[in-house]
Amino acid sequence: MSDGTPLKQPEFKVGDKCVHPAHGVGEVTTIEERAIGGTTGMFYILKLHNGMKVMVPVGAAAQVGLRPIMSDKEADAVLDTMRAREVAVDLHPWSRRFRAYTEMIKSGSAYEIAKVLRDMYRLKFDKELSFGERRLLDQAKGLLMKELAYAKKVPEASMSEEVAKMFTA
Repeated sequence: MSDGTPLKQPEFKVGDKCVHPAHGVGEVTTIEERAIGGTTGMFYILKLHNGMKVMVPVGAAAQVGLRPIMSDKEADAVLDTMRAREVAVDLHPWSRRFRAYTEMIKSGSAYEIAKVLRDMYRLKFDKELSFGERRLLDQAKGLLMKELAYAKKVPEASMSEEVAKMFTA
């Protein structure tokens, strides 16, 4: 869905926190030159919250979806997205909804992930979540809570509590 405009490459320094769309929050531990498949290039080496390390080519960071942690203001907007009353995906049957929610998570957009989290939390109060629904909820929560906590400068547990309260009120 590119309009032909080149993506602006984010620039990170060692020690910067960033968000990988598939893995969540990480920290740039080093920027190294590596030879892979006969070509040499510069790579961000990220250490993720779960201890895993990921290499992202510096020149392809934007295509990968690597981005800085959201700002405090963006975090407020994401929280507002979660408070919204609408439902993000209104498709039937469940397999289509599941696919749509999975794509929203894969997008790496905090707003899209917030919509998945919101919809799964709401569903959870209507019925027992299926295995797939629980997985979506856990995945969305895992990707979003840590970033929101960083953006709002609060412990992750406090952010999780605040979000849970949002859906019990």
